[in-house]
Amino acid sequence: MNITLFIPGRVPVSYYGGTQRVMYHLGHELARMGHNISLMADAGSYAPWANVIVRNASRPIDQQIPTNTDILHFQDNPVSDNLPIPYIVTCHGNANYLSDESRRFSVYVSKNHAQRFGCDTWVHNGLDWDEYGRVDLTRNRKGFHFLGKAAWRIKNVKGAIDVALGAAPRQTIEIMGGSRLNFKMGFRMTWNPRAHFLGQVNDITKKYVIERSQGLIFPVKWHEPFGLAVTESLYLGAPVFATPYGSLPELVNEEVGFLTDSKSDMISALHQVHIYSPNKCHEYARDCFNSRLMAERYVSIYERVLNGEVLNKHPRQCDRIQTDKLPWHE
Repeated sequence: MNITLFIPGRVPVSYYGGTQRVMYHLGHELARMGHNISLMADAGSYAPWANVIVRNASRPIDQQIPTNTDILHFQDNPVSDNLPIPYIVTCHGNANYLSDESRRFSVYVSKNHAQRFGCDTWVHNGLDWDEYGRVDLTRNRKGFHFLGKAAWRIKNVKGAIDVALGAAPRQTIEIMGGSRLNFKMGFRMTWNPRAHFLGQVNDITKKYVIERSQGLIFPVKWHEPFGLAVTESLYLGAPVFATPYGSLPELVNEEVGFLTDSKSDMISALHQVHIYSPNKCHEYARDCFNSRLMAERYVSIYERVLNGEVLNKHPRQCDRIQTDKLPWHE
């Protein structure tokens, strides 16, 4: 199959870039499976397994598509509903930006995500775990970590800090994805020195921190579409303590973590962190959220569309958009 992937930005990524990371790994896996991949992305992108096309914003997209393309795969929003080639669009967020026509061929990143749009088609994100190198699951683990856009209030970094520091007098938490002083979404200053802010980290630092962490604290206050922070943490041997919103019940079972909307209950769960096996967390993420499984599911979807099937017959506007009103009981 000749597949053209549209990926926003430049790839591969070393820092934040969940959509780019997942789709780059998808393309690589599809190439391993024998498909011919064209990758349209920004200047500076490279992929030795693909025909890389630098997107030209001044030209119509249909003039840049390789003529042998069987199916196009967009991220978040196709450039047009009137393309001469079959397409799908993977929705990675909670915004209502798709046209009625595009929703018929949309794919979501969790079952809950799809259901909130009245749709039936979803594929869990997978990663190429070989890219993460050897994982040392025997390390002595101390403290906890948070991974995400800490400036977003719905990510609830304050709640994560409260939980971690409330678990023990000398407990610490490593914050990846934010700064101690924040002006982006309202003033926030975190004074407690036991909360360590690392800013935007690269893959090496992220792996170093998570391999030494007792667990991810992730008390989000919105319906998480997927949550790469969760699957990455699990793969690196760290159990997950999170709220039960969006995709998270699909990703976190009782053997690899604990879900609650209560700060006190989450603190209590941290006191039992020793019951979670780093090996079991690692194996679960490795087996359930890998790029091969994701690629196989997308190939099935490509085939359905090429056979003339509509993916979602009764799509609607998302009925639960990003919000900071989901319960977090202090």
